[in-house]
Amino acid sequence: MQQLVDAPTLVILAAGLGSRFGGNKQIALLPGIERTIMELSIEDAFAAGVRRTVLVINAHIRQTIEQQILPRLPKELEVILVEQRVSDVPEQFIELAKQREKPWGTGHALLTAKPHITGPAIVITADDYYGKQAYIQMVRHFQHYPHNMAMVAYALADTLSSLGGVNRGICQLQGNRLVAVKEYKNIQKSEREIVGELDSNVHILPGTALASMTFWGVTEALFAELECGFNEFLRTYDSDVKKEYYLPNCIERCIVSKHMDLTVYSAEDHWYGVTFKEELAAVAGKINEQR
Repeated sequence: MQQLVDAPTLVILAAGLGSRFGGNKQIALLPGIERTIMELSIEDAFAAGVRRTVLVINAHIRQTIEQQILPRLPKELEVILVEQRVSDVPEQFIELAKQREKPWGTGHALLTAKPHITGPAIVITADDYYGKQAYIQMVRHFQHYPHNMAMVAYALADTLSSLGGVNRGICQLQGNRLVAVKEYKNIQKSEREIVGELDSNVHILPGTALASMTFWGVTEALFAELECGFNEFLRTYDSDVKKEYYLPNCIERCIVSKHMDLTVYSAEDHWYGVTFKEELAAVAGKINEQR
């Protein structure tokens, strides 16, 4: 099955353990819609021209995906399932892997998809809903700039939770180019303003600030950097089996040290995400309105 001309591959990071959710939220059905967020994202990408999807999963959800989710997807879509395993490390680090239970993080998750990526890719997470326009924006980007990375970022005010503070990576820009992403913690809305913590200090943040919500457009050049970075990560933290290798850190390093360009697009739709089971019904209602 051939990919549409210039259309990127969709990579969905769906291997997380969902500890705060209390289960595998990647396969949780949205009440009233009776499909997963992941399926809606795939449909939106398909409508934008994507015909190839790589799902990075854990072994616990493979059967559900194969038996229940895959039959509901468009027949013209090529779907590849790749399991992220803790043991997928270079040989010299096998003993380190034996001491670890959690996955190595989003950077390692994307790295497991490397054998199946030729050309650009859109990288998202399974439990975030980004809206239809984000895929159209990214497909259009790669049609014009096939060798430059990109991201769709969302207004901070539209990514907050009524259940408490959240952590968000706030984009630092030069024009429409990403310079850095600063991770603010415990961001929440008070009566008059939005505040968040950075380096143990509380800062007022504008609601229009663009937040990275893991909607990346990456090129093949990133994968070589991911591989080198993961080896360096394992060497650096060879006595700590809890730290994670994060994709945004690798991308930022590429921008700074490799002088790679990354264009930032402002989202045209609302972002919706699920952290707790209690949020499923409300999120389902909002997604239904947007679609």
